[in-house]
Amino acid sequence: MIRLETRETPARALAALSPLLALLATVAFGGCLFAALGHDPAVALRVFFVVPVESPQRLAEVALKMTPLLLCALGLAICYRANVWNIGAEGQFVVGGLCAGAVALLATPMSPAGFFVLVLLAGTLGGLIWAGITAWLRVRYHASEILVSLMLTYVGQLLLLYFVHGALRDPQGYNRPYSRFFEPAALVPPLWPPYRVTIGWALAIVLALLAWWLLARSRAGFRATVVGASESAARYAGIVPSRVIALSLVLCGALAGLAGALEVAGPLGQLAPSISPGYGFAAIVVAWLGRLHPPGCVVAAALISIT
Repeated sequence: MIRLETRETPARALAALSPLLALLATVAFGGCLFAALGHDPAVALRVFFVVPVESPQRLAEVALKMTPLLLCALGLAICYRANVWNIGAEGQFVVGGLCAGAVALLATPMSPAGFFVLVLLAGTLGGLIWAGITAWLRVRYHASEILVSLMLTYVGQLLLLYFVHGALRDPQGYNRPYSRFFEPAALVPPLWPPYRVTIGWALAIVLALLAWWLLARSRAGFRATVVGASESAARYAGIVPSRVIALSLVLCGALAGLAGALEVAGPLGQLAPSISPGYGFAAIVVAWLGRLHPPGCVVAAALISIT
């Protein structure tokens, strides 16, 4: 009798090849779907995978879109490895962008060229504090981080609307809910002039390497993995789960806030009623496609940005 049994440990080769197999299956089924609709599959797939990277300008736009997705996904990967289900990266992104925009509006034509660093720090701190609310409620009152982080997302979006309709609105903007454009000193420098991609892309790649080291080579990453596997086992080993939970949440908030700051002080250049097309939510998909590993998140963010 033939019987199928699950492996005790997954094969490494299959684990490494499964994302590639999934991509090939997606392309194959997509091609069949386009053919059934009467379109040339080769032309359709070329539009999806080749056209976005066939010129320097389009490649720069892919990198620009990839930056916030990667930063948010890195933070979420850290959370999910610790079994902390943060769904509020979108809200942390928005609040980070709001804080960064508020600081950017303080810049004047006489501000030094490095003023944008303060803008990025403000966005990072804003996202950290916003995630810190979820961390405090989770640790202190055992509130569900899923519900709290998700609800705070809508609160953050309402805060953005409140300020762009009020204190941060451009007084010469004909009552439109937008801030004035930021001074050049408050804008993130471009990485590849004259294209829109900023140094935020390079910063995101560096942070991906740091996140890989944190999860794979540091004691903090080991603690996060143990807590994610079993909180009771972590306590038995002398690890305090509440500290790991709080740290993972605030790290995720800081990265999402930095992503919001890079978006506001980069391609947008001002505060608007909506500063995110859903990067924080899309980053959840990116984190899981990347297998919760920072290098995988880099690849997944690039693929999502292309398509």
